[in-house]
Amino acid sequence: MAETIKLMQGNEACTMAAIAAGLRFYAGYPITPSTEIAEMCSEELPKVGGKFIQMEDEIGSISACIGASLTGAKAMTATSGPGFSLMQEAIGYAGLCEIPVVIIDVQRVGPSTGMPTSPAQGDVMQARWGTHGDHPIIALAPGNVKECYDLTFRAFELSEKYRVPVIVLMDEVIGHMREKVVLPDPSSYAIPRRPMPESPEGYKPYAADPDGGVPPMAPFGTGYRWHCTGLTHDENGAPTSKPAIAGALARRLNLKIENKTEELADYFAEELEGCDLAVVSFGSSAMASLSAVRRARKEGYKVGMLRLKTIWPFPIKTVKSLLASAKKILVPEMNLGQLALEIERSAACEQPVIRLGKANGELFHPDEVFAAIKEAL
Repeated sequence: MAETIKLMQGNEACTMAAIAAGLRFYAGYPITPSTEIAEMCSEELPKVGGKFIQMEDEIGSISACIGASLTGAKAMTATSGPGFSLMQEAIGYAGLCEIPVVIIDVQRVGPSTGMPTSPAQGDVMQARWGTHGDHPIIALAPGNVKECYDLTFRAFELSEKYRVPVIVLMDEVIGHMREKVVLPDPSSYAIPRRPMPESPEGYKPYAADPDGGVPPMAPFGTGYRWHCTGLTHDENGAPTSKPAIAGALARRLNLKIENKTEELADYFAEELEGCDLAVVSFGSSAMASLSAVRRARKEGYKVGMLRLKTIWPFPIKTVKSLLASAKKILVPEMNLGQLALEIERSAACEQPVIRLGKANGELFHPDEVFAAIKEAL
């Protein structure tokens, strides 16, 4: 097959990428603005031998996906803020038990029911810290429709490779926006494969290098015996309260992602070297920001742009290096400062970080960001 050119929305691109990556099980509950993903999965998955099920709620949805993943199927669900909140305990379970699953969060205004059809980016911190305890999370943020395809495919790669939940942080604008997209020849993508253990003999489902190793995963029903529990467990999966074992497990779970933080870093950068002001954004807010940055440069201002595609694990060293020469940092985002807080806290930037946040259901207009650039300079 050759490349395909299509006019599509972000939710559609996300679904097509998931199926191309091997998605064969989707469980979800309809919720604006992610519903098109469920609708499309219900139509397309049966065509490739996959399964779609509408669950009673988002708790059931993520739980069903975890069960499907344990049998070896690539599984995904999609939701928005309220449903994402309901999924948190099960996401923590998937993190502890090292079960691959992909969660699409098409963000909308909150808290609570909020404004269901209006865009927001208020789930940044929930994506990382929504569950209790210590475990790793990967969260990717597409900035256009084509990236909804690319980063959803990438989410399956990373979830299978590291045995972690991976979240794709979209927003209503990205999910519903339509763009011309050049889709790659499917054969140019290697479908993610889950590493299998060599033999059932002596199989220990959680035995791995303590310095961040990822154990091979045998699907249920294939002759491998293992115990899967949300309790802290040993290498065999048996529950334990021994401090040494519990501490070693927590360290390994976190190190398998922390050790790869800068390797996982994905971003778009433009004209950051020697700039007076660096604009840092993500998702749909970055579209307006980039337009404003380019206008500012045409008018003689020394302004650069950094758009993060990997939000978690937060690439501290990469961000700090890219922003090192900027005198000031401006962060436009559709929340009241969640990404800005991480830049201030984790990247330990010495420059002033100026927050340009909004949580009123309106997307950014380039004029707003341009005005903020002029004021900052």
